[in-house]
Order: sequence, then structure tokens, then C-alpha cells
Amino acid sequence: MIRHSGRVDPLFAIIYEDDDLLVINKPAGLVCHPTKGDEYSSLISRVRLHLGGRSTAHLINRLDRETSGVVLAAKNPVAAGELGKILESRAVEKEYLAIVHGHPAADLGTIDAPLGRDERSRVAVKDGVRPDGAAAQTDFWVERRFTQTPAGPGAESAPFTRLRVVPRTGRKHQIRIHLAHLGHPLVGDKIYGGDEDLYLALVEDRLTPAQRARLILENHALHARALRFEWRGQPREFACPPEPWFTAFVPKLG
Repeated sequence: MIRHSGRVDPLFAIIYEDDDLLVINKPAGLVCHPTKGDEYSSLISRVRLHLGGRSTAHLINRLDRETSGVVLAAKNPVAAGELGKILESRAVEKEYLAIVHGHPAADLGTIDAPLGRDERSRVAVKDGVRPDGAAAQTDFWVERRFTQTPAGPGAESAPFTRLRVVPRTGRKHQIRIHLAHLGHPLVGDKIYGGDEDLYLALVEDRLTPAQRARLILENHALHARALRFEWRGQPREFACPPEPWFTAFVPKLG
């Protein structure tokens, strides 16, 4: 079992590193692959900078821009092939932490709802629950129900819940869609939080202070806490804590 090392690189926080593997705690707000921007604007570019410009590095798993947490990077094609096969075979357990609006009725459960493209949406990347979609299952456990008064003038106390979440399939935006389908969207989710114009306003650079206040958090509250799998005959676990803004939103007990 491998725990968070606490080592911080100027480019990212390193969980673990050896000759074949680099495990990173990706910060929220950083894309995994380049779109536009400088060499610091994507995770894979930063990985290559860390490795001295080597272009053979590959990200084995990916996270949405606003999702923080564990990302595996292979340093060479051999390791990339081995780890890719493990991921494709679904022999990897992924554990997430989420903060959602409201209090789920059950302490635990499985959301079983097929997913596919949301053809009614103005957001091109948006998927949703649909009968003819691909099978998708997500397990969840309530860790903490609480009330919180978000920052900002006139804010009122509201119910929230911190969940532990384990997806059993790997569909695009699966956790975000399933939790919204349950009636408890992620705090800060601009696409699946109930008003997709928040996402359009963000990408069109017209998000107002009032809209930001409605979102409560700058990034959606989803953190990839751990990956567990067997590699080269050894059980592996890579885990990391969420960022301070995520942790601070949940009131301390006592």
C-alpha cells in the first residue's frame, strides 16, 4: 500500500515516483491535455517539463478540468501499455469524494442509470440519463450531512452532504450526471447543477458575480481520492487528500 508522500514539485504535488511511474495530485482547474496556452497550462505538458522534455510520457487516466486528485502518468511506452491494459480491463477501483447539495435519503446506495448524449442541451459536451444509453453504475456512501452558510451577502444556510463515491463503470461525466439524477448535484457544477447557462457564461467569459455566488465554489466539488489495482504482481494504492478549499467547506465536528 502506498500513501501520499507529501512531496511538492513546482509543477504539481507528487504522490509517488519511480523509474516507470509518476503519480500526481492534479489541482482543480488544470486540464489534463493541451487546448491553448503555455507549457504550464496542461498536466501532460507539466509532466514532460518535470521529465526534462521527454515526449514518451502518457497519462493513464484523465480527470475533468475542475476535478482534483490522483492521476497516473507512465514514463515510457512499456509501462503505458501495461497500465493501459489494466485500466481497460476495469481492474482498477476508483474512489472519489464529493460534496453535493441536499441530504440524500439513504446512507448508501447504487445509482444504475444508462448514459448518453443529451441532444436537447445547448452544451455540446453534456451527456445525460437516457434509456438507450450505455450501462453505468455508481455506488455512494454518506460520510457527513451538514448545513453551511456560503460566503457572500444575503447567503442563507443550506443542506449539503459529503459522499464517498465509487464508479463501477467509466462513462463520461458519470459521477456528476448520476448524482444530479439522484437529485443531489455537485456543489459548483456548471453543467449538471440545474442551470447550464452557468457553463456557457463561463466559456464565453461573461460569468457575473451573482452567478459565481450561486455556484458557491469556483470548481465543482469532486476529488479523485484513490486508485487501487494490481501491477506486476503487487497490490497498489495511491491516495491523496482534497485541496484546502474542498476540506474547508465541510464544518469540523465538535
